[in-house]
Amino acid sequence: MRALVVGGAGFIGSHLVDRLLVEGHRVDVVDDLSSGSLGNLAAARAAGGELKIHHLDACAPELAPLVAMREPEVVFHLGWGAPGRVSPEALGRAVQSTLNVLEAARLHAVTKVVTSLPAAALHGEVPARELPVKEGRPWEPLGGLGVIARAVAELLGVYRARHDVEFTALALAEVYGSRQRVDGGLVAALRAARDAGASVGPPRVDPRHLRDLLFIDDAVDAFVRAATRGSGLVVNVGTGNLTSVRDLWQLIAGPGVALPVLAAPDPDEPARFSVSPTRARIHLAWAPWTDPATGVRALDERD
Repeated sequence: MRALVVGGAGFIGSHLVDRLLVEGHRVDVVDDLSSGSLGNLAAARAAGGELKIHHLDACAPELAPLVAMREPEVVFHLGWGAPGRVSPEALGRAVQSTLNVLEAARLHAVTKVVTSLPAAALHGEVPARELPVKEGRPWEPLGGLGVIARAVAELLGVYRARHDVEFTALALAEVYGSRQRVDGGLVAALRAARDAGASVGPPRVDPRHLRDLLFIDDAVDAFVRAATRGSGLVVNVGTGNLTSVRDLWQLIAGPGVALPVLAAPDPDEPARFSVSPTRARIHLAWAPWTDPATGVRALDERD
């Protein structure tokens, strides 16, 4: 497979690049390094294989000529929504970059576009009795990020219907793992707090909040499967289970360690949220295999 990974120097993108190279695929990375880092690709560069890195903004007009030259079969668009960045400028660029990727795919016969969506922002507040949420429930976007996520999903549908650009969109639960920025997720923020012995850039969440925690290896496996499965679908990717922030802190810092002082909850973050992996099992032949205790332990071992 010839793959182009937009945002391939970021957290999820760099792990996806590692996996694709291990499987023998040719990989091009497009990243402007505004939130990603070449350091995230150190292992990929050292491993050899067919890897080219292009320092390029996904919104740039040069993207389409690059796609024409490199002829990817699949474009993984992971560069439209950097975690922790929800400024009006960032949200505007999310739509622009998605349109740029879809136009490049339309013009140059890309077989498929695979992207991610923030599941919690897209689905919004869901009653506890309806958790884990399934794809059939109407979206109730939270905040600007949720609205943009819905716009991205609808753009994918328009390009599929009018221009035969195939897609799969993965609505991700809370992904965690190595290379994640401190402001990129709850686990990264809590680990930073543990290592510093105090709260640093505290996660905006209440200790009683409940999250669906998805380990990076599981998430990457879903992306790889989506390259050839789940066409035309938005697919929830998560464990379906809930872990409280308090329990997560005990896994990270150990029992008896005082929870750091956390900031007030973000109004655009649901108090409890999880997604059903049923559609992913059916259409991607995917299922999560890493529980939070195993994932946190693996994360410490990798460090």
